[in-house]
Formats: sequence, C-alpha cells, structure tokens
Amino acid sequence: MSTATLEQPVNLGVREEVKPVAPAINITEKAASEVRRIASEQQAAGVAEKLYLRVRVVGGGCSGFQHKLDLDPIVNQKLDDVFQMYGVEVVIDKRSLLYLNGVTVDFHDDLNKRGFSISNPTAKSTCGCGSSFSM
Repeated sequence: MSTATLEQPVNLGVREEVKPVAPAINITEKAASEVRRIASEQQAAGVAEKLYLRVRVVGGGCSGFQHKLDLDPIVNQKLDDVFQMYGVEVVIDKRSLLYLNGVTVDFHDDLNKRGFSISNPTAKSTCGCGSSFSM
C-alpha cells in the first residue's frame, strides 16, 4: 500500500487576502510639497491632527465626471486604499480607482496659472473649461 503526500497546500476555493497594489497615479514632487504646506497650516490652526490627500472622481460637470482633491482627516478601511507618495498619504476610494489609471496630479505656480491640475490620459473628452471629463 502506498501513500501520497502533497508537497504544496491545496487551496480549496478559499480566497487569500490580496494587498492593494499602488495605483497608476502620480503625484509630482511640486504637488506633494504644496499639499504638505497646506496640511501643516491646517494642522497648526487646529483643524485636524492628521490629514490625507483624498483623490476621487465624482459625477458632475458638463462631461459627466470631475476629479476632486480634498484634505480629509478620515480614512475608511473598507472603502479606501492609502498610498504614500513623496511624504504625502494619498487616499483613494476603490470606486475612484477605476477612473484614475495614469492620472498625474501637479501644482503650478506660474504667472498665468496657479493651483493644482489633474491630467487623465484615459479621459475620452473634456469640457471646454477643462473641469470635467468623460470616459
């Protein structure tokens, strides 16, 4: 009589927990520096002890979707993924991750333009003012 042994454990339909992989989103060093500056001002004013940069996509605008940037003190462990980029903790909800592949968040401080910009290469079209996009 012979006995068989298994060298590797058999996965009988049990799903292993998969850690989230960093999204294909890029925060430039200049944008991260500005986020850190604004967050430190907010923290000094007593707004919150810890603030995260929340990047999300919401419905709206004339093309259907809009990118939103917020400083948020709250992270929902079930709905959000947290990533570290240039010393800034970036929070993205799982639904928004579907629309943020390849997105770059930048900050401009020029004579003609000051503020954050979000470039989404997967957007099929944008509205005339550039504040909304379609997929």
